[in-house]
Amino acid sequence: MCGVSDGRWSLLQRRLSGPAATRPSEVPAGALALGWHGPPAVASADMVSSAASSVEQYLDELPADRAEVVARVRDLVNASIPEGYEEGMLHGMITWSVPLEVYPDTYNGKPLAYISLAAQKHHYALYLMGVYADSVEEAWFRAQWVERGAKLDMGRSCLRFRRLADLHEDLLAEVIGSVSVADFVAKARAAHARRR
Repeated sequence: MCGVSDGRWSLLQRRLSGPAATRPSEVPAGALALGWHGPPAVASADMVSSAASSVEQYLDELPADRAEVVARVRDLVNASIPEGYEEGMLHGMITWSVPLEVYPDTYNGKPLAYISLAAQKHHYALYLMGVYADSVEEAWFRAQWVERGAKLDMGRSCLRFRRLADLHEDLLAEVIGSVSVADFVAKARAAHARRR
């Protein structure tokens, strides 16, 4: 789902040019407001979507070993995220977002997603929209990850990992805690203004 270059996505979007090309149910809320165009329709085979209405229900429907990994990453996010974001289910993923009361002007009427977490078919995915929204922060994050001596499997906002040992929890905690709700909303408004 993640890691598709804008040029490749534009080509696929022109070829498919229909509702299936955008798949809004698979786009983390807020990503389009920040300039992300979405995944190509052909990349959704590994995408696992949940109909769970609560985080607890989502964790309960996962196999125990996968639920444990997701729960540990969830705990890391909850311990690191600035005040003001709300945790819930959005687009079949655990998502921490800006409440609609704070920022109601989203493209789809749903809360603006800051972080999303999902257990996919072959990996786990942690969507870091705060990193994606800031090219300087993204470059810093990528450099810090590689400097720690690990391979980075990341698309535009999607950090893919297969096990907890693949993660640099201290770096994730730092980047998750680095963008306040007010700053994230300001970035979304600026991106929205540029698109007009």
